Amino acid sequence: MAGGITDTGELYSPYVGLVYMFNLIVGTGALTMPKAFATAGWLVSLVLLLFLGFMSYMTTTFVVEAMAAANAQLRWKRMEKRKEDDEDEDSSSGVSDSDVLLQDGYERAETRPILSVQRRGSANIFEITERVEMGQMASMFFNKVGVNLFYFCIIIYLYGDLAIYAAAVPVSLMQVTCSVTGNHSCSVGDGTKYNDTDKCWGPIRRIDAYRLYLAAFTLLLGPFTFFNVQKTKYLQIMTSLMRWIAFILMIILALIRIGKGQAEGHPSMAQLSGIRNLFGVCVYSFMCQHSLPSLITPISKKKHVNKLVLLDYILILAFYSLLSFTAIYCFRNDTLMDMYTLNFTNCEIISVAFIRYFLGLFPVFTISTNFPIIAVTLRNNWKTLFHREGGTYPWVVDRIVFPAITLIPPVLVAFCTHDLESLVGITGAYAGNGIQYLIPAFLAYCSRKDTQLVFGSGTVNKHLSPFRHTFWIVFVLIWGFSCFVFVTANIVLSESKL
Repeated sequence: MAGGITDTGELYSPYVGLVYMFNLIVGTGALTMPKAFATAGWLVSLVLLLFLGFMSYMTTTFVVEAMAAANAQLRWKRMEKRKEDDEDEDSSSGVSDSDVLLQDGYERAETRPILSVQRRGSANIFEITERVEMGQMASMFFNKVGVNLFYFCIIIYLYGDLAIYAAAVPVSLMQVTCSVTGNHSCSVGDGTKYNDTDKCWGPIRRIDAYRLYLAAFTLLLGPFTFFNVQKTKYLQIMTSLMRWIAFILMIILALIRIGKGQAEGHPSMAQLSGIRNLFGVCVYSFMCQHSLPSLITPISKKKHVNKLVLLDYILILAFYSLLSFTAIYCFRNDTLMDMYTLNFTNCEIISVAFIRYFLGLFPVFTISTNFPIIAVTLRNNWKTLFHREGGTYPWVVDRIVFPAITLIPPVLVAFCTHDLESLVGITGAYAGNGIQYLIPAFLAYCSRKDTQLVFGSGTVNKHLSPFRHTFWIVFVLIWGFSCFVFVTANIVLSESKL
């Protein structure tokens, strides 16, 4: 995320890549989608889900196209550098156009079409063989203002991610532990509405329990922000397995309850007041663009990568629809929890205590493993944003200041609110909107422009998006900016009514 070129890593088949992308996209956002569906109405939710899935697929193809263009330019720079070295080994004072591009990623060189490159392998010049992260692509194709705006957007998104994670774990712990004490045993998902001031254990209120868990969460996982952590293969396998067991269990249990005639849900067709949060939740739930370089580059055969991505999106749309529709028909709208897993901690729904606790505490295990990784990613982005060529940071700034400004803001947000639906909605509607729509559209536009400048107008990118007409880029940009205006206006109007 900090924007560098790394090794491709171990290659895997296209279908393994499809599974990895599915696992990446279907995450925490899916757990807040049933509540958002119920709030906005099933028809509005279904239409918006399909449309936003289509938009996300389009911008995913834009990012893949930009990755291919970046690989082509890197390949061309090396070829030109080798040619310059061969032609003039004794000269060290001349600076070529390719040297300028290598030394300053922000500057674009006025160059002639490189016909020799096209003749020597135009079929492979756009092959995606090196992992070029979005930060590196921004440095290659954007000017300085664009690069800074990119990092600002990605940093805000990661802050929102951390705030959601920091709130989700204490909320789950509070709901589960407060429900098994006193007279609240097994009553989390029974429709009883609890206030933050209600008692949890003796004199301890629910909000006090939440903040105690938040403090413990921060003390246990916060220190990882000050070090380097890596997600291991076995950790990925474990969290993916737990996620799929939890999702399948919730769908099956809801279907059984509906099949027995015990369903209580009567969702409305449309409630416009819920569209704002639904939009943010859907954008958040389709987020994968920032991780595409790590997912796509190791795929061994990329000839039909866009078709595989399309298949992934169709499967994800089907899964989200199944999860949400079983939820809104199984449970009454007013009983659906922000974190859907908590609806299954009621004894009347599940008699097996182990399953109740597994689903209730599921977010705790999976989110806790992701929090340090997201925090380190955010810290590294801060470092990259302020980094200057040849400069180094003092020890205090590097080891204390950057980790502190990474950790403190999301914890403060989580301390002030644990409204997960709003946190996910706002993160998706603002920062997620920029990452999922605006940045990919600008990357596609600028990479096409640079490709024509360097290689000539006749060169065709083999990974060119199916949405190759400029109309689609303009459409995405108009849609993205319109969403900013709509969401902001909706928030202002909602607050003015209060």
